[in-house]
Amino acid sequence: MGELSAADTNGILALPWIRPERTSAGLGWEHLYLSKQHERPHRGLFGAAPTHQLILHLAGPVTVRRRVGTPGEQSRRVPAGGLFLQPSHADLSVELGGELDTLHVYVADSAVQEAAGTDTPIRLSEELGTVDPLLEQLLLSLDGVVRDWEPSARTYADQLCALVATHLARRHRAGRTAAEPVPAAPAALSDRQFDRVRDLMAERLAEPLGLPELAAVTGLSVSRFARRFKARTGLPPHQYLLKLRVEQARLLLRTSSDPIADIAAGCGFSHQEHLTRVLRTQLGTTPAALRREG
Repeated sequence: MGELSAADTNGILALPWIRPERTSAGLGWEHLYLSKQHERPHRGLFGAAPTHQLILHLAGPVTVRRRVGTPGEQSRRVPAGGLFLQPSHADLSVELGGELDTLHVYVADSAVQEAAGTDTPIRLSEELGTVDPLLEQLLLSLDGVVRDWEPSARTYADQLCALVATHLARRHRAGRTAAEPVPAAPAALSDRQFDRVRDLMAERLAEPLGLPELAAVTGLSVSRFARRFKARTGLPPHQYLLKLRVEQARLLLRTSSDPIADIAAGCGFSHQEHLTRVLRTQLGTTPAALRREG
């Protein structure tokens, strides 16, 4: 599957009064497309798309009308932090009543169906003004990854995409009731599966490594792999990979005379400053200090 792009959306981002500030175009994300922009008031009818559309209001309140001019028309004053959800494969009629900064996130329906883990396809609900703090934070985290993009963040971005798809499948499914039980804890990776993943991480420590590549060596889907990996290690794959990179960098800083920039690159960090930033956060120290300790 190729990169998800603006061509996989319902076309609202192509309007002349929507000016994207940044997008995920060119980052190679297969299941999610993100765009952050300022929108002027508009009204329009947009065709169905193979992606689910999430709009996070970054300011407000502002009035939004949905299915404009039909008997089922909805109108709501949506505050900052409010969410708009448009399911895939459905036309959209909408009117934005004021200027607004927004974050648009489009999620491939295939990712949501995979995350649902059922034989029967699920549908997501139409939502206007929903407040979901966890989903809001996931979307803001994705925007932060785009804003501060580094190739080494690929695993983290894949993990966030998988979490968004899973959360949509579990908490924003059409017909879901609040009384439904929380799914049981997932099974963990087997010893053999875990050894294969760890070996791949170690072999390709210096390279951007995505969840699909890690999941492939276990024979699991991306969403199941992510859940079972965390059940095994207590950490999401991107955090575990970062831990391995930090451990290797610390070892080399203490035992070799290689330039710090070379060690950073060889351990999967984008540059020396990236390594320094991570070591300060993870260990409360710097590459130079670790070298002196050695």
